Amino acid sequence: MPVAKITEISATSKKSFDDAVLVGLRRAEKTLSGISGAWVKSMKVDYAKGKVTDYRVLLKVSFILKG
Repeated sequence: MPVAKITEISATSKKSFDDAVLVGLRRAEKTLSGISGAWVKSMKVDYAKGKVTDYRVLLKVSFILKG
């Protein structure tokens, strides 16, 4: 029976929340192996001069522990 660990990461995109999620997961893949899913814990936008400048997400990423 596999055992999973969950870690939180923050990611930002200038495009969209969906893109911020992908940015976070792709970065997580560089140091975590066995990623099995993620939850969006929170979403936030930065706003300036009448428009959204950044989309931010806080992700809880789960990955399977080896061994």
